[in-house]
Amino acid sequence: MGRWEPDAQGRLLRAALELFSEHGYDATTTAQIAERAGLTKTTLFRLFPDKREIVFQGQGRLVALVTAGVEEAPVDASAEELVRAGLCSLSAAHTPDLRETGRTLDPILASSEELRERAVFKRSALTSALEQALMRRLGDARQAGVLADLGIRAYYAGYEIWVAVEDQRSFTDYVLDELAALQDAARQLHTAGSRGA
Repeated sequence: MGRWEPDAQGRLLRAALELFSEHGYDATTTAQIAERAGLTKTTLFRLFPDKREIVFQGQGRLVALVTAGVEEAPVDASAEELVRAGLCSLSAAHTPDLRETGRTLDPILASSEELRERAVFKRSALTSALEQALMRRLGDARQAGVLADLGIRAYYAGYEIWVAVEDQRSFTDYVLDELAALQDAARQLHTAGSRGA
């Protein structure tokens, strides 16, 4: 493939995942990834600062999506509706073809401390984006923080189930199921605390 061909980022991701699966993350070089993708090392470094960022290339888009979901929700939306709007926007980016990518990526992440640390940063960035968007809409920092933590926990829990199972339900369905379960758990905690007071 010539380096002029489209979807260089996607090609680099596919090549990286193949090589990480075959040789391990640490043993794979950027030169190998570029060669497998049919690109030059110069092209790889123009797109990504290192091989780790190839795996996390969609983070900026996800941050923008969760923010837009909250911002574009109706003016009279409740706090719960704002969280749902952010999560629906975020999870809609995960098309069925990405399920297989997740299955390939999960064991790679588990085997690399460097990638696990980077995954924590990604989760923090998503939580912060949701929290800031909720704060702008709700004007209550504590409420925004708790709701953002709850929402991103639901997002990641839903992702784990979606990647593991074989069915026709969307990723969004799983995220919203997890959100409902977490909200129910929070209500039970509140009820238990009220009884003890």
